[in-house]
Amino acid sequence: MRRAVTTAVFLLIVACGVAPGVRAGPLPLTEDHQRRLAAGEIVVVDTMPPGATQFAQGGTAVALVRAPVEKVWSILIDYPGHTRFYPRVVGVEVLKVNDGHALVRYVVGIGPMSFSFHMDKHQDAARRRIEWTLADGQPNSLFRENSGYWQVERRDGASLVTYALAVRTLLPAFFTRSAERDSLVETIIGVRRLAETGDGDKR
Repeated sequence: MRRAVTTAVFLLIVACGVAPGVRAGPLPLTEDHQRRLAAGEIVVVDTMPPGATQFAQGGTAVALVRAPVEKVWSILIDYPGHTRFYPRVVGVEVLKVNDGHALVRYVVGIGPMSFSFHMDKHQDAARRRIEWTLADGQPNSLFRENSGYWQVERRDGASLVTYALAVRTLLPAFFTRSAERDSLVETIIGVRRLAETGDGDKR
């Protein structure tokens, strides 16, 4: 039972950080980070998204995607299409859209079980940035905190993609520590696949 619950939390994590209005500068990257990015690696650092509490776990993943910024951005803002790159997400429903804000309900499934949660998404097309937090007043399963952001920037004819996540669940932190870091990499891999292979044009 404990393993099933832990796995379920992992699936929720990969489907979901920054409070609206909190603006952060570019993530500082070392020369080693730059070298690894150029080699095609996904760099993961401990930096948490702005607004994360001291109890949250997560980090930030950065990668070069060999596709235009516009292509990557179109994939990220296609909320119903998130089932294509967030592992185990089986349903996405946009409940409300208003002036750059969307209330989105996600469903993840594992075997006969399913879990849902609601996110407030805020997108800034000019900055190519999406920020989100758990939606207040909505059922959010095992989450106590979940915030993050996507940032897409031009870089040498490609896209520099940043994905940050901060998570706190009802379970002890040591149950989910590695799952949060793994989810950063797996999600970036999914976006890269869609953007670089042309599958991002298919629904």
